[in-house]
Amino acid sequence: MDNIIRRQLEDSIETKKQVIALCIPAIQKAAELCIRAYQQGHKTLWCGNGGSAADCVHMAAELVARYKRERRGRPAIALTENISTVTAWANDYDYESVFERQVEAFGQAGDVLIGISTSGSSKNVLRAFEKAGAMGLMTIALTGQKGEHIRDKVDVLIAVPSTETPRIQESHLLIEHIICDLIEQSFVD
Repeated sequence: MDNIIRRQLEDSIETKKQVIALCIPAIQKAAELCIRAYQQGHKTLWCGNGGSAADCVHMAAELVARYKRERRGRPAIALTENISTVTAWANDYDYESVFERQVEAFGQAGDVLIGISTSGSSKNVLRAFEKAGAMGLMTIALTGQKGEHIRDKVDVLIAVPSTETPRIQESHLLIEHIICDLIEQSFVD
């Protein structure tokens, strides 16, 4: 058991070392896009599935409430959170367009859509990116190594250099917290 625990901790550390080596410029660019949007009176929209959906709710709460500092709330919407909307749309139409529809309803040019997909292949997230781009929103994707193929479909791609879902998700959470911290530091009252 000790070996399993040790190996997973070491794998997580190694993945984060690779994030340091390869992802800092993209993380910085993502934070700058969000900060600029907030400075101009816009909002962030978040979408993803499963554990990534939970990250969306978590990050929207960090931005609306607070991360580490007292400051005014920042408008952030987790498109995963309104279960009535999600299930009504998925039931009446399809699940692949559930985020696209909400981008259409809530998004405005100048907003930022952040889509989280460990594979970079979640059809509903990809369709949300397409709609966002057509509407003039900026787009940020958090993926794993296999998500490199969507680089040309988003404004910023943060591809964690791993193919293991747990390592990708752990790194996504850290990256999301870093982005929240950078946003918050820009708006401390």
